[in-house]
Amino acid sequence: MSTLVVNINDKKSEKAIKAVLDALGLSYNIERDNSVITSEEIIYNRLKESAKQIKRHKQGKLSLKDASEILNEL
Repeated sequence: MSTLVVNINDKKSEKAIKAVLDALGLSYNIERDNSVITSEEIIYNRLKESAKQIKRHKQGKLSLKDASEILNEL
């Protein structure tokens, strides 16, 4: 017995591969990779980190630049 691992990124390709495997009479298992980070999760994580930085700034533990300093750098 051989094992073939195929990484598929879209539903259309997945459907086509499944049809080929079914036509050949081969058995297969589908594993979903839930470790992929979505853009929403990235934004959430950045906002969460920003909130932590603001909290540390208010506590005097972190020095942050004000908006005029950031604009002057541009």
